[in-house]
Amino acid sequence: MAGDSGRIWELDNKLDDGTDAEAGRVRGMGHRKELKATTVLRLAFQSLGVVYGDLGTSPLYVFRSTFPQGIDDIEDVLGSLSLIIYTLTMIPLIKYVFFVMRANDNGEGGTFALYSLLCRHAKVNTIPNQHRKDKELTTYSQCEIEGKSVAARTKHWLEEKSYRQNALLILVLLGTCMVIGDGILTPAISVLSSVGGIKVDHPRVSNDIVVVVALVILVGLFSMQKCGIDRVGWLFAPVVLIWFLSIGTIGIYNICKHNPKVLKAFSPYYILEFFRRGKKHKWVSLGGIMLSITGTEALFADLGHFSSLSVQIAFTVVVFPCLLLAYIGQAAYLTQHPYDVSEAFYRSIPDAVYWPIFAIATVAAIIGSQATISATFAIIKQSVALGCFPMVKVVHTSKQFAGQIYIPEINWILMILCLVITAGFKNTTQIGHAYGIAVVAVMLVTTILMSLIMLIVWRSNLLLVIIFTVTFLSIEMVYFMAVLFKVGQGGWAPLVIAGIFLVVMYVWHYGTVKRYEHEMQSKVPIAWILGLGPSLGLVRVPGIGLVYTDLARGVPPIFSHFVTHLPAIHSIVVFVCVKYLPVTTVTPEERFYVKRIGPKELNMFRCAVRYGYTDLHKREDDFENLLMNSLIHYVHQESLMDSFFDSSDDDGEDEKPLKPECSNLIESNVHPDSELGELSGPSITSDVSSDTMLEKKSPQLQCSVLSETSSVNNNNHYVSDLDYLISCKDAGIVHILGNTIVRARRDSNFVKRAAVNHIYAFLSRICRENSVILNVPHESLLNVGQVFYV
Repeated sequence: MAGDSGRIWELDNKLDDGTDAEAGRVRGMGHRKELKATTVLRLAFQSLGVVYGDLGTSPLYVFRSTFPQGIDDIEDVLGSLSLIIYTLTMIPLIKYVFFVMRANDNGEGGTFALYSLLCRHAKVNTIPNQHRKDKELTTYSQCEIEGKSVAARTKHWLEEKSYRQNALLILVLLGTCMVIGDGILTPAISVLSSVGGIKVDHPRVSNDIVVVVALVILVGLFSMQKCGIDRVGWLFAPVVLIWFLSIGTIGIYNICKHNPKVLKAFSPYYILEFFRRGKKHKWVSLGGIMLSITGTEALFADLGHFSSLSVQIAFTVVVFPCLLLAYIGQAAYLTQHPYDVSEAFYRSIPDAVYWPIFAIATVAAIIGSQATISATFAIIKQSVALGCFPMVKVVHTSKQFAGQIYIPEINWILMILCLVITAGFKNTTQIGHAYGIAVVAVMLVTTILMSLIMLIVWRSNLLLVIIFTVTFLSIEMVYFMAVLFKVGQGGWAPLVIAGIFLVVMYVWHYGTVKRYEHEMQSKVPIAWILGLGPSLGLVRVPGIGLVYTDLARGVPPIFSHFVTHLPAIHSIVVFVCVKYLPVTTVTPEERFYVKRIGPKELNMFRCAVRYGYTDLHKREDDFENLLMNSLIHYVHQESLMDSFFDSSDDDGEDEKPLKPECSNLIESNVHPDSELGELSGPSITSDVSSDTMLEKKSPQLQCSVLSETSSVNNNNHYVSDLDYLISCKDAGIVHILGNTIVRARRDSNFVKRAAVNHIYAFLSRICRENSVILNVPHESLLNVGQVFYV
């Protein structure tokens, strides 16, 4: 359920044209129960260019990374092929297509989508700034959990200890950091592998020239991010489709020409023989085979742009069979030409189509890199929304697609790190070692989160959860142990990158939580404010003061700072709480939730501005105007209700019974939206708020119509309230932001002092301010400094 202003607009829309204002506004395909077959096929075609670019370019380097020292035994080719076949079948097909994609959050996928589902069904969100009315949002889907079920016991186990919630958060942040690592390593290995194919036709070209060409392409790739991909996005799907059909056709050609007997690798017997012959040496080679499923996480992470069915169709009909044919064809070629393993893909291409395939491979590598970079931008934005990353500038590169964003600071950081990785390693073998660790780490995080989702959200059969967890954790742990052997051969790169980002994200989240806890502990009692009288003991000057706070309830300490140090305060004070909820999006009709604080004489309001983790602050959105419109509509509705009650009494219709819902309205209207109950303490349980007035749509509609009719008889009261608000708005609006400085206590240990006084302080100085994010006019901004110690 939205705030009052949101509900007013909803009622107006229903009265005017009989339509639901919320229809069609919720992002994600999760709400689209039925799609036409042509629409599904069109989305499946488009998903090829966005989702599968990274996964589709893996044949460029898999066999090279699996056999960096060459092929000792032809039978090893069959063993590695058998491993590739079953890895592609178990991880992308069964795990992601049939299980993970069902865990979408209103059509959104990725690590944060799983975490948001858990946050809604269990109290694991470490910043408790939510309100009970947040659960009534259209997109806030939640299921009741039975008291003695396995789901209830698991939920209680998570909520019981704070360190378990922190461990879950660190796990999510670790998966996020590994995705960021993918955004660095994918362009490096994809572009370098595709450009390296030129050495097949021109053996005299040195590796340094290949590296330089790759660096130039990478610089161009990252430089064009600010232009957006919507202008050339229509080319992506056809190019990737041609790429898949090409590698599938070449695979069939190689199978028929070189060795059709490689098809016997479908038997798992060759996997057992593969390990029996080599033991540790073959165990380590699993790191190369792991690269055959790079980009699998994109199946789930990029789900928000498409429907689950369309992504599933694209994978099962095009991607999966073409990849299998490509790997089988390369294996057939290697059984006859084992010494060409370092350039297996390009060597297996017929001479007549070498240059066209080389060109398509280069473009496909760029497309795959683009998808990973865009996913990195999206996940950084989601991290900011959850308070796990400093505020950064988000640029919208498309007017048609809200999800296409560009973050300049992150883009240049990714480019610098990508260039360092490419120039430093100079070959795809070591980059592949690094890539494998990042890929398998993300998959492990997804499996653990999925197990919790199946228990708490889906409430699946315990046996099914155990089978899922044990099966996929066993497979992924085998690969993880294998890639750990290559830490010294380049595998340290993603660990260092993830470690740096993890420190940044956790320290920032720690500081954000401590700042919120400080405001909660120092909030002003409502009794103290009531004791000041209607004027708050100050001169009330014309105008409206918007006081920004992290508190979803209560009066922030910054207000007491004003009252005790300044001789005047604005005629109307609005406490604004901008917060992000564990939902994908909040519809515009439900974004602003307004309520009154205390009696009317105080002229104090609260406005909670609610966003989902995929919602964006657009520059063209007039935040101040939207907020004031919500406040005006709230006062409008409040005055209409008061007029209705007054006119009912004057007309002497007491003997005429009202509907039960309208009787509740009269009882609740004694102190409209007073926060006295929730701010004075738990002993006061009155729930007198306009949310009670507007709880049910049908009674609200009836009472609103009655209010409109009766307000004609008592219009002066309505005009005075609304005119007073508008006159204060015309007098001027001041945005009051608290500039809170967090410092560690002197008796704190060295780690805490370093994290708070240096890392968090540095991040606070370089990050973008809330006033910039919300487009607050500079001439209307007032910063108030505060220092507190943790």
